[in-house]
Amino acid sequence: MEPGNQTSVLEFLLLGLSQDSEQQPILFGLFLSMFVVTVVGNVLIILAISSDSHLHTPMYFFLYNLSLADICFTSTTIPKMLVNIQTQRKAISYVGCITQMYFFMVFGVMDTFLLTLMAYDRFVAICHPLVSYSLIQSLLMLQLSFCSNWVIPDFYCELAQALTLACSDTLVNYILLYLVTGFLGIVPFSGILCSYTRIVFSILRIPSANGRYKAFSTCASHLSVVSLFYGTGLGVYLSSDSSSWRGMVASVMYTVVIPMLNPFIYSEFIQVETRVWMVMKSG
Repeated sequence: MEPGNQTSVLEFLLLGLSQDSEQQPILFGLFLSMFVVTVVGNVLIILAISSDSHLHTPMYFFLYNLSLADICFTSTTIPKMLVNIQTQRKAISYVGCITQMYFFMVFGVMDTFLLTLMAYDRFVAICHPLVSYSLIQSLLMLQLSFCSNWVIPDFYCELAQALTLACSDTLVNYILLYLVTGFLGIVPFSGILCSYTRIVFSILRIPSANGRYKAFSTCASHLSVVSLFYGTGLGVYLSSDSSSWRGMVASVMYTVVIPMLNPFIYSEFIQVETRVWMVMKSG
């Protein structure tokens, strides 16, 4: 676009998942239900870990923070989407879009690190690098000039799609986006694979089949969450066309569905741990 087509951005338009007015009540009810289940389920996980002293271990410390991050992660996108559907107004202010983008990246990257740390089951400092990346990317967005087309074909301010609307040079933004996405995809996932490779070899040394089954079931919940989160998340950010229907489905999966499923997946793990502790206590 020519420089003459550049203008001051006051707001963006979020097209959402569907333009069909008949589908809006269905989408509203569906996403409101998923949001309520996500918040209530993760709050119950937090309360269960807080109230039970024998769950005060590094693994549950990370699970506690993962549940908290999931609540914040979905709260950055779904409430705005529900308001847009209810008011039939698709606009989001420029400042609101940058703010949503910042917190979405903060809590998204926090989820990535927490899932990795749960595989290692030990504490390392994670706050500074994830906040720094989110802040740098948000500040770089503020330096961009945007053209007359301010329509984002999604239900939230997704970074890669917002960059396509810019008239100014976005090379630095894209380099940072793909470098960090690659880093967060390769390094933590490689660490998880290495950790679970060692776990698998250790489990295979267990003589009894029942013992091997119990050991594998302990890891299954975390592995299922990791597979869903990394598979859909990387699919969105490394896809050549994230605005397609397939990209939107992947976005819904890792921004809404996975945080909603986490309480169901990990609650079984907590129940098993609690039963084991009660048996040991009674014995």
